[in-house]
Amino acid sequence: MTDTYDFIRTETDGHRLEVTLDRPDTYNALHNAAHNELHRAWDAYAADDSLWVAVLTGAGDKAFCAGNDLKATASGGGGKEPPTGFGGLARRYDLEKPIIGAVNGVAMGGGLEIALCCDILIAEESARFALPEVKVGLFAAAGGVQRLSKQIGRKAAVEMMLTGRHVSAAEAKALGIVNDVVPDGTSLEAARAMADTLLTNSPSSIRATKKVLNQMDELERFDEAINLSRDVIRDLFQTEDCKEGVQAFVEKRKPEWKNR
Repeated sequence: MTDTYDFIRTETDGHRLEVTLDRPDTYNALHNAAHNELHRAWDAYAADDSLWVAVLTGAGDKAFCAGNDLKATASGGGGKEPPTGFGGLARRYDLEKPIIGAVNGVAMGGGLEIALCCDILIAEESARFALPEVKVGLFAAAGGVQRLSKQIGRKAAVEMMLTGRHVSAAEAKALGIVNDVVPDGTSLEAARAMADTLLTNSPSSIRATKKVLNQMDELERFDEAINLSRDVIRDLFQTEDCKEGVQAFVEKRKPEWKNR
């Protein structure tokens, strides 16, 4: 973990790695440059035998991650997304070490999608969750469709995805999105405590458990389902509705849908 970054921070403490999304001026929304930094950080985590558990959180006290930086999208995106996808996690299928998410504010769109990639999720009381992509002419193409429906069940997931509504931390726990809800300002502390609990167990056993979980995803052809989203979003980007939705968001106005 000796790399340097512009859009994230990393810190190690014994066998624990902490990764902080560090774009608080954008509510930690991510663009391709940030995705590539996260790709490198997770690669380094996977390769470092001294690191056994990771914690992922966002800088500031307002947002874990507000998702895709639509202003960067509207201006062309700025570079190419890494092969592991959004947050360096959406299309990463072979990580055999756990990630604990500390949701310290909003987790919207891609922010919820990378939260769903975490193995254990702890949220603060004021945290809010949503997949609001349909409101701007997009859909949850970074694994949100697949992971949310798998983790909480199809009916509840479809309702969230098609309405784009916000879900409170308490409801997120009831639905099964998060493992625990803690007072505001304490999610990182709680995530560290959870990491310490995991560190009392055999790292070899944890890797074996995750290896089997990864194999279950492979048997379910999970990667093919995620790749389908990539193909569909590529076509959606060419529609008038998608271009109008993103532009309306940037201009802070109501979109005018054309259904084409």
